[in-house]
Amino acid sequence: MTLQERLSQEIKSAMLARDADRLSALRMLKSTIGYVQIERKTESLPDAEVITIVQKEVKKRRDSVEQFEKGGRPELAAKEKQEITVLETFLPQPLSPEELEQLVRATIQETGATSKKDMGPVIKAVQAKAAGRADGKSVSTLVGKLLP
Repeated sequence: MTLQERLSQEIKSAMLARDADRLSALRMLKSTIGYVQIERKTESLPDAEVITIVQKEVKKRRDSVEQFEKGGRPELAAKEKQEITVLETFLPQPLSPEELEQLVRATIQETGATSKKDMGPVIKAVQAKAAGRADGKSVSTLVGKLLP
């Protein structure tokens, strides 16, 4: 079952359960995917692209949570956190810190990176290998820490 098919099933189950908050988050995701499909003139997207879309939406929500908390709006921050929880069910299991560090070390060896000037290609290679299982910020931080 593709992620888009799973999304449709989740929407149906949220409707039957009368879970309005979950349904709202799922419909928003379906809408975002629909816009990308229209933009690319395609009927369906591969799972890798759907994962990328979900990651972008989660990142938007995290930024919103931070802004709402700074602005003294805890009720809106809580709503965004709830949406993050729903969206994260469509993401693959994230890499553990140890697995991510092993992946970064192996990639540094493969690319022959020797200084911080080589961070860009290393980060790009790690993200390609991680395939959506690690966020860019943690990858960047770890690569920066491990390169002299």
